[in-house]
Amino acid sequence: MIIDLLKNQVAIVTGGTRGIGLAIVRKFLEQGATVILFGSRPETADAAVAKLKAENPSFSIFGLAPNLTNSNDVNQAFQDILKQHKKIDILVNNAGISSRDSIYNYDEKDFDQIIDLNVKAVFTCSRAAAPIMKQQGHGCIINTSSMVSIYGQPAGCGYPASKFAVNGLTKSLARELGRDNIRVNAVAPGVISTDMVANLPEEMVQRISSNIPLGRMGTPEDVANVFLFLASELASYVTGAIISVDGATQV
Repeated sequence: MIIDLLKNQVAIVTGGTRGIGLAIVRKFLEQGATVILFGSRPETADAAVAKLKAENPSFSIFGLAPNLTNSNDVNQAFQDILKQHKKIDILVNNAGISSRDSIYNYDEKDFDQIIDLNVKAVFTCSRAAAPIMKQQGHGCIINTSSMVSIYGQPAGCGYPASKFAVNGLTKSLARELGRDNIRVNAVAPGVISTDMVANLPEEMVQRISSNIPLGRMGTPEDVANVFLFLASELASYVTGAIISVDGATQV
């Protein structure tokens, strides 16, 4: 196994306290990075840091909880990180929320909240990271998209709409920031076995898996492996890509 793919790299991972985000944080740490995870609340960020430190005391892991939709909050967090760690090599925009509400009773506030966190936060964090990365001469931004950005979903239109927007941001920022040696990509997970899925009845899990040609749901580590590839020099000529990690799920 290749080790230390991210040695001496400093990475920020938003939504890094559980599920796919936590798997990305762990994978980056295992590969030698210093990681600052962002959580929705200080207590969840602190708990995730403590969990990872318990797994491996040598991990260089820190936690923060800025309001990702507030430019001042985000800018201050990025400047604090820069002051402490001297650089920011990798930004993973993973924080997000979903909804399955029908358009017939979709609450406007819920729609706005999804767009704010799933889209505006990607913009806000990328805008904070870009000048830092430009100044240091390199950088990598990876956004979490979704298979529903390609196929849509039968209810909860706000979530796929937000992920369509993430794809557009990814493609556009890749073209704009490439001249500054900043790569921008996205990963579009399919059905992933997170804590929420673990609580589903076995019959439902089998029914879901039957629509996946590989015959199983993905794991958070399956997705984290692709983030690792994109963050590393193995992907030095990959930018503007939206990589599906969905087992060729049939929808």
